[in-house]
Amino acid sequence: MRKNNIIEKVPFTKDMKSTYTILAPQMLPIHFDFIAKVLNRSGYNIEVLKTDHSGIAEEGLRSVHNDTCYPALLVIGQFIDALKSGKYDLDRTALLITQTGGGCRASNYITLLRKALEKNGFDKIPVISLNFSGLESNSGFKLNLRTLVKMVFSLMYADFLMCLSNQCEPYELGKGDTKKVVDAWTERLLEQMDGPLFVRLGNNYRAMLADFEKIPMDRSVEKIKVGIVGEIYLKYAPLGNNDLEKYLMSEGAEVVNSGLLDFCLYCVYNSIFDKDIYGKGGFKYIVCKIVAKYLESKQRQMIKEIKKHGVFTPPADFSKVVGMSEGYLSHGVKMGEGWLLTAEMLELIHSGVNNIISAQPFGCLPNHIVAKGMIRKIKDNYPLANIVAVDYDPGASRINQENRIKLMLANAKMARGISGLEYTEVPEEEMETAAHEIELPNTAAEALA
Repeated sequence: MRKNNIIEKVPFTKDMKSTYTILAPQMLPIHFDFIAKVLNRSGYNIEVLKTDHSGIAEEGLRSVHNDTCYPALLVIGQFIDALKSGKYDLDRTALLITQTGGGCRASNYITLLRKALEKNGFDKIPVISLNFSGLESNSGFKLNLRTLVKMVFSLMYADFLMCLSNQCEPYELGKGDTKKVVDAWTERLLEQMDGPLFVRLGNNYRAMLADFEKIPMDRSVEKIKVGIVGEIYLKYAPLGNNDLEKYLMSEGAEVVNSGLLDFCLYCVYNSIFDKDIYGKGGFKYIVCKIVAKYLESKQRQMIKEIKKHGVFTPPADFSKVVGMSEGYLSHGVKMGEGWLLTAEMLELIHSGVNNIISAQPFGCLPNHIVAKGMIRKIKDNYPLANIVAVDYDPGASRINQENRIKLMLANAKMARGISGLEYTEVPEEEMETAAHEIELPNTAAEALA
């Protein structure tokens, strides 16, 4: 609704909590299912949209400017598509969208969404902002401490399941065996959510490790490991990256992807770094220090259990990831994925994963700087690094994207055959020595010449 030519916010009130269906966009299937269940147990009726057809992008193009950030276009398109589907009572439906509070356009998706709703005749539908920066509030949507703690534990479990799933699925002998274990544990954890078993991370971790280890697998030939970094939505969302993980596995690769907890810690650390860079302290700084310490302790518990089990590779300790960007980017570079994107590429290389895909929206200035802009310097320091930047937008050709990935995989296979260093954790000095002895081709054309 407009007043004086300004789109007015439609509030989500307390009376709406028990009667409204709240739609949320999909990004990480395991994670968002957990979070939706947590919110449902808090009295909300949350439904995560799982539609993935091509009409979503078309709906987004009709609803927002075609120069809009691709993730925003998809999220808005998914919302509008759902509202037009006839599945929902439009007088009892609200939308939920996150706001990071940073300088990225993602913090303004909510305004673009409200304009799109007005354009399509849905301007009476409330839009709820899920943020921890005080950007917007809704009297009918509040998260208490109990709910927040459950969300943190859900995040840890989802990261754990994603980590183990990525290491099992490429090697499974029976197609779908890994997914069955993931689904079974998802249901089991959701059943535990209201009791004491849910907070016993260590017990559940050990039981999950045992179940994943039982999956019949053939590890006689190690797959090419490919790390994925990039803009947060395109890094994870199958709708945004054309089901990148599934495609990589079809090409014989093993996906290495950091958990969502790392991005959450990145946001928390940015507020901590503001004190050193800009002199911002106060209560927010103290709270962020406490939150970071708590989240890192939970992540270290996960790492400890995986190391103790000895079969799977644990994720990186975020406290080490933070220092990776030193000499490349200042921690003041925090637009978009900022210093985290560069740090993640370097952490992958240090852990022996030299093949990296940077998934980013075309024209995303922050990610062009911290991803494409840093690739040359990273390759100068680590010549074995095999990095490809893949741009996604409505006009991008999927064939061209996959061809770029295939070239990267061709280089990866050649590097493994020549150096034998691809899948071992190699000290930095040894990597540099090996790089001087081996000159890798930059393209498949050079390899064939």
